[in-house]
Amino acid sequence: MRIVLAMLLAAGCIFSQAPNIETMKGKTVLLFTPHPDDDAFCCGGTLALLRENGNKVYIVIYTNDDKGSYDPDMTSERLARIRKSEEEAGNRVLGIPKENVLWLGHHDGMLEYVEPKHLVEQATEIIRRHRPDVVMSVDPGGDHARWHKTDHRAAGMITLDAIRAAEWHLYFPNQRLQLGLEPYRVPVFLFFYTLAREANYWVNIDRFVEKKIEAALAHVSQFEPAVNKYRADWTAADLSKARAELMAAMKKRNGHTVEAYRLATEFNQQ
Repeated sequence: MRIVLAMLLAAGCIFSQAPNIETMKGKTVLLFTPHPDDDAFCCGGTLALLRENGNKVYIVIYTNDDKGSYDPDMTSERLARIRKSEEEAGNRVLGIPKENVLWLGHHDGMLEYVEPKHLVEQATEIIRRHRPDVVMSVDPGGDHARWHKTDHRAAGMITLDAIRAAEWHLYFPNQRLQLGLEPYRVPVFLFFYTLAREANYWVNIDRFVEKKIEAALAHVSQFEPAVNKYRADWTAADLSKARAELMAAMKKRNGHTVEAYRLATEFNQQ
């Protein structure tokens, strides 16, 4: 037993005590997301709570989300500008300044075709630079990610590879030699869009439901009718319908509105 324990400790598989996200203060949180909007839809309540408690929150967006429109008059360049503006507007609601939104600028739907080593190096540098207490990212094991949403699958795996690389100095040694970035071990991971049966951590967002909805509604181009024929504003009827859809999607647990995650501490090599 002692030998097994020593091996697990050496491998970094023993989980330390996870923090209480709802009471965490003065920490740094780094969220990696494939698209602008995923942060609001998945974690808007948690992000608002974290900011209210005085934590620094940075959003890293792998793509510029420049493809997802049915409007025949829309161009990729224009859509990227729209999605950037919507992301900044949504984050203002949550208390996250636009300076804390880091855009990697890859094309929507094409993340799996970008050179993986380049992506891992980009994400590793960001982790080493900001040295987060918590990293949040999409769960690559979710059904939608596995079978349909390639950007989500790629973002989850790239982020995990960067978490691993960040703690070992022999990965991307140029970052230490040229940028002065020391290795860093991420202590806590929160995976969003996780399967219900694999969720093991829930954040109570009762007080932040309206902020989550307001932040999500800032992404006008993601909803009907703007996704089919773009318009920057809402009719009263369309706004009411979108709000009702968002409310229906809220998760409940023990009588509270929650956001569900799969939490891990240390690097899980099992």
